[in-house]
Amino acid sequence: MTSDNSPVSPILPGAWLGMVGGGQLGRMFCFAAQAMGYRVAVLDPDATSPAGAVADRHICAPYDDEAALTELARLCAAISTEFENVPAASLDALAKSTFVSPAGRCVAVAQDRIAEKRFIAAAGVPVAPHVVIESSQALAAIGDEALVAVLPGILKTARMGYDGKGQIRVTNAEEVREAHASLGGVACVLEKRLPLKFEVSALIARGVSGASVVYPLAQNVHRNGVLSHTIVPAPDASPALVQQAQQAAIQIAAKLGYVGVLCVEFFILEDGSLVANEMAPRPHNSGHYTVDACATSQFEQQVRAMTGMPLGDPRQHSPAVMLNILGDVWFSAGAADAKPQGPRSGATPVIPPWDQVAAMPSARLHLYGKEEARPGRKMGHVNFTAPTLDEARTAARDCARLLHIATR
Repeated sequence: MTSDNSPVSPILPGAWLGMVGGGQLGRMFCFAAQAMGYRVAVLDPDATSPAGAVADRHICAPYDDEAALTELARLCAAISTEFENVPAASLDALAKSTFVSPAGRCVAVAQDRIAEKRFIAAAGVPVAPHVVIESSQALAAIGDEALVAVLPGILKTARMGYDGKGQIRVTNAEEVREAHASLGGVACVLEKRLPLKFEVSALIARGVSGASVVYPLAQNVHRNGVLSHTIVPAPDASPALVQQAQQAAIQIAAKLGYVGVLCVEFFILEDGSLVANEMAPRPHNSGHYTVDACATSQFEQQVRAMTGMPLGDPRQHSPAVMLNILGDVWFSAGAADAKPQGPRSGATPVIPPWDQVAAMPSARLHLYGKEEARPGRKMGHVNFTAPTLDEARTAARDCARLLHIATR
């Protein structure tokens, strides 16, 4: 190991790799690592976690449990994480004796919208106009004129917000103050609502040497703040826009000194300009298509990056659409009075018609092994690959209708 514990030579199959976090991203990491011949230990407090269920070992303990962290570091030659809200201090503790990627400092930036926006801007990538609100006292000192400059806007909590949580739309200064109070007066960012044309995400992998590979640009459609489906390659992005977004992601990763898989989400405005929304220091929902449509999946890249193995070919061999499967499907599929807008109050979950999904030639079903389906909970996804993007999009629409998923 070098002074920063990065591997001086590749960590070869047969070694143990660690995963902090037991969700679906960790589960798919396990599959990729095990396929390459590694053994995986997962640290997660949930005894029924999706990743823990398939790992070679599940250390069932809180993420900040000192004994559990010591055991994970002792066992594993390298450790990664599957979500950005793992305590950065835990990653720092692990890094004292084993290689951790991404590093705790990288995750810490992504955990805080204030730090994230400052960092992205410092990397030379545009961000939306915004006002930082550190506290209730700080908000009281901000004049209405400064707030109005970024209104109408969205007030977002600086920490722990994801999938649309911790966000409130506001149109005037009084609404900002009321919304901030309703969020408990915590640190927030007031971000200007921009004339949005569409959204894209740039997915890259960066190795210990600093070498990077980049995937095709993905176009994302959200519903209620949650990713609904991803289309790749992005049908509305010009070659120049693709290059700009990919280069911006590479710039951010380089400035971070990042090792691993990184996703940067961008807003494309009506005038064609690009602004960074946020980054995810891990594989991303919008990158799930890579498992079935690319030479190397995002999860295999995560394994390769953390072990110092050569990065894989990101080439996309088939046009693809990824359709997210939320728990709502269990309450609408198969029900006589099912409606696209969501489950009926008090409804009993019904197993969706997975056999009919599997019968679709272009569909590849991925379920996450979660024991309980709940509205809004990510339960799985379906990848559609086809000779043309139009065929993949048609298949995704057919499946969405079958499962009563509204995609518009």
